[in-house]
This record gives sequence, C-alpha cells and structure tokens, in this order.
Amino acid sequence: MLSGMSSTGPADAVARAEEILFSRPYRASRQVQNLLAVEASDHMHGDGPFGASATRRLSELTGTSVLLTSSGTHALEMTSLLLDLGPGDEVVLPSFTFPSAGLAVARTGASCVFADCDPLTGNIDPESVAAAMGPRTRAISVMHYGGVPVDLDAVGAIARRWGVPVIEDNAHGLGVRLGDRVLGTVGSLGIQSFHDTKNVQCGEGGALLVNDPELLARAEIIREKGTDRSRFLRGEVDKYSWVDTGSSYPPSELQAAVLDAQLEEFATIQERRHAVWSFYAQALADWAREHEAVLMRPEPVHAAHLFFLLMPDGRQRDALLRHARARGVHATSHYEPLHTSVAGRRFGRPAGELAGTLSFSSRLVRLPLWPDLSARQQERVVDAVLSFQPALQREGAGA
Repeated sequence: MLSGMSSTGPADAVARAEEILFSRPYRASRQVQNLLAVEASDHMHGDGPFGASATRRLSELTGTSVLLTSSGTHALEMTSLLLDLGPGDEVVLPSFTFPSAGLAVARTGASCVFADCDPLTGNIDPESVAAAMGPRTRAISVMHYGGVPVDLDAVGAIARRWGVPVIEDNAHGLGVRLGDRVLGTVGSLGIQSFHDTKNVQCGEGGALLVNDPELLARAEIIREKGTDRSRFLRGEVDKYSWVDTGSSYPPSELQAAVLDAQLEEFATIQERRHAVWSFYAQALADWAREHEAVLMRPEPVHAAHLFFLLMPDGRQRDALLRHARARGVHATSHYEPLHTSVAGRRFGRPAGELAGTLSFSSRLVRLPLWPDLSARQQERVVDAVLSFQPALQREGAGA
C-alpha cells in the first residue's frame, strides 16, 4: 500500500464536518439587485440594457468586438460556423482540453486532429501542431490552460505558413495580458466561458471575441438565428429576415445581469484569486521539491483560474486525491485526453502518441481555489497536501 493512505481518526472526522469545495461561484454585490431590476422590467430576453453593459465592459477589458453567448460551448460552435467547416475538413486542436472544443468541430462533419501538450503546462505543443498540419487543415484551435498563454508566436507562425486561422479558447484566461496582447484577441476568433466554475460567472454563459473585422457582420447573423436582426435593431434595415445559417446564441437578460455585476468586480475577483494562488505556491514549494512533485509555474503570466501540481506518477496522484478527500478537501484531476475517449476516436485521430498529454493528465491534481476561500480553509488545503507522504516506489517499480 502507498504511504499517505493512513486510516482516518477523530481529526479527520472534524475536517469532514466542513467540506472544502473545489469551486464555489463568486457572488457579486450588485448581482441580486440587477436580477430584481430585470424581473421588474419588460425585457427578459437577450440583448437588453444589462447585455449592452456587460458587452461594453468586456470590450473595454479585451479591446475587441464582443458578442455575448449563452455558453462557451456555443461560442465555439459559432467559430466552426463562421469558418464554414464541413466534411473533409480538419482542425488541429489539443487532446488535453474540454470536449466542447472537439464537439464544435465534429458536429459540422469536420474531423479533429489531436495534438500533444507540454507536459509541464498542459498547453498545446507547437511542434505537435506543426506535425499535425496537412492539406485538409482549415484551422488551429488552442486553449490557454489555467490562463497561462500558449506559445502564440510559434502557433501563429505555423498558421500563417499554412494560411489558416487560429481560434483561441480563452475560457480560463479572461483579461490576461502578455505584453501588449490580451489573451483571446490574438487569433482570428476567441471565446470566453462564464460557467460558474470560471473566474467571472453567470451560471452558464460565454462570449465570442471577433478579432477579424471581416467576420463580424456574419457573426452577428449566426448569433441571431441566421437573421439580420442586429442590423434591424440598429435601424439599418426596415425589417429582418432569414439570411444565413445560425442558432439562438444570445444569453437571456437574467444571465447578462449577473455577468454585468461580476465584471464590475473583476479586479477584486482577480486580486483574491491571485492571493490564494500565491499562498499555495509558497506553502507547498518545499514539499514539492522533497517529493518530486511539480507545482504550477507563475511564468510568464496566468489568470489564477486554477492551481495545479503534478505528482511523480498516476498512482501517487490518485492516492493524494483520496488522502485529501478523506480530510474534507475536494481536490480533483481534470480532462481525460480527447484522443482516448469514445467520441474522440470516432470523430478524430491523434497526431502521434501524445505522450505529453498522457503524462500530464495522469499526474494532475488541482486544489480548491475561489475568491472567498478563507485563510483557515486555505491552511486546511495546504495541510491536506503536506500531510501526504508520497510512496518511494514509482509506477511499474513493483509492490
């Protein structure tokens, strides 16, 4: 049996009395007030006053054109529709990402080509991207894992060489700046998610960032059920009609009211999340060195969306998760590689063995991180890790 698998006692029973959740949605001070204002109004569908305000805040934060959506998944779907993906086309994307990235490609009839990731950051590996490119490639989709920037210079050079656009899945990295660039605005299209696990949330929600001006007019049509309703609302046409493909992608005004309140407190949210992240990084540094674990690195920048550590192997990862749960701390792993999933094998193929992806996903541990995590709760999270003594043996080294 691995060390760190000790039996529980009275102290553990006390710890379990107050479970520390992995994530808890932030509640902005004006959130309820905004919701009541919507309830009192005659406008509960999308693109009302709060939708306009939230859009303006996001545009100021990112410096680009923003279209609110009802989820990050819907924003990804819009990118596939805007690029006219279809049967015979291929999109290169990371295997280590949320299934929505693959789903957005697969539902058009196009195929996913899964690239490997950097085994230290979880971000897509540009060398794997280069090896995955071919004559059928229509786009490269990347995700900034944990809000840490992908090597956009390298990926951008590959995209220009093949003449294809880059899609940035920036669900984890709202507002992160890398020099004079903002994540989500470097590629032709970017997306944000406002699921309640994200730094800024409205339960379910998202946004499409349109960085190529030539795509904006059509993006508005696709978002509005394939109609030119946006032009009608601006007084550019006297009536609107069905002109293209699309779906109903806008969020309701209720969602927008919550999102607007959250964005108003974005700086506060980020300050609190970074404080938790920094506490973990400092408190766990010696333990990680002693036990050959790897902590998430702060360079060059990140969004404090998550804090992860990599255990030496998968068995010790699983043991640490069980150890933390026994102490009332809900640490967790993350994505299962898409190229090994049932749907991934059906709708795509891996670009090689993807050893980095398999290593990263099997060793990953994420710790609870949310803005209102108290000092006492943070200390309990750290204690749950420090009290775990990894086994000396490694996978395959015997019992």
